[in-house]
Amino acid sequence: MGSYSAAARSLSISPSAISKSIQRLERQLGVSLFTRTTRSLTLTPEGRELHERALRLLRDAEEIEQVAMATRSEPSGTLRIAASLPVGIHVIAPALPAFRKRYPKVTIDLRLNDQIVDIIEEGIDVAVRIGDLADSRLLSRRFAPYRVCCFASPAYLAARGTPLHPNELEGHDTVSLRYQSSGQALRWPFRTGDRVIERVPPSGIVVDVSDALVVTLVAGGGIGLSAAFIVAPWVARGELVAVLPEYAVERHNITALWPESRNANPAVRAFLTLLQDIFRERMTDLSGLTV
Repeated sequence: MGSYSAAARSLSISPSAISKSIQRLERQLGVSLFTRTTRSLTLTPEGRELHERALRLLRDAEEIEQVAMATRSEPSGTLRIAASLPVGIHVIAPALPAFRKRYPKVTIDLRLNDQIVDIIEEGIDVAVRIGDLADSRLLSRRFAPYRVCCFASPAYLAARGTPLHPNELEGHDTVSLRYQSSGQALRWPFRTGDRVIERVPPSGIVVDVSDALVVTLVAGGGIGLSAAFIVAPWVARGELVAVLPEYAVERHNITALWPESRNANPAVRAFLTLLQDIFRERMTDLSGLTV
């Protein structure tokens, strides 16, 4: 965490408790674990080696716990889920009440962040990511495809007209998304025949959260690109409509990832089954709704 104070906040204890625990551990082990200055706190070489060994021991202990849990047929315990903001907010979170009603002994810890986290280091049971990602240490399952299309409010289109070709976007106000992880602008894909072309239109408004993009479009900010499952509620209410739907692109890059040590966990298996059903049902419905 970088400091005793940050570690204390993370653990909801006092900084003095952290300091005393470290001092006791250093006396017990007979080595210095940290190099301390007024500006920094870093592990010593001995501290780093012991930390790595401790992590391996904790993972071994966790695998023992997972094997024990697998012997019980009913899912139970804490299920730690990491997901990108769009999938977490619009797909996973709405499904959690029904999941817990079916499996009341499972406690959900949902962590939403567009930054890529180390699943094993963070102790995540299942991560759901958008993008072509690979990790040899992880098992994976790819879900049903979804549509990516341009959208705008009816009021904006009534005032400015509706483009009939991607080239006509140059004469319109556009709202673009910037990736939090890389800081790069999202490239807008359009299908023309058997090819997909990509563009980065000059935009007067750039945001780094997809929900901010959607509400900006609803407010008449212009035309923006979004996954259909994100804008579905606004489309259903008539607050947004598809633009250039004949150029919409289908993506197959929503993937669940989980450590092999969690593969036998009943809660993980139940959640993966739920996700597969949700994506199959919702993506089929949304493809007809929006484009």
